[in-house]
Amino acid sequence: MSKVIDLSKTVYELCSADPEIIDIMVGLGFEQLAKPGMLQSAGRFMTIPQGARLRKVDMESIIAAFRANGYEIEE
Repeated sequence: MSKVIDLSKTVYELCSADPEIIDIMVGLGFEQLAKPGMLQSAGRFMTIPQGARLRKVDMESIIAAFRANGYEIEE
């Protein structure tokens, strides 16, 4: 079974369904997701594309990292 990332879902929804996503995101420069409470607060309304714009991280890099970890991207 392949793993799918739906970029329209919030970071909280994605990480709740698959905790491995947190590790991938932290590795991409989203260290704040590892802090207690951050996923519960900002993660509830922030999507990965919104976070990428905010942190100035290239979406192509994010997509490549998820694909390298066996995920399919749903936009």
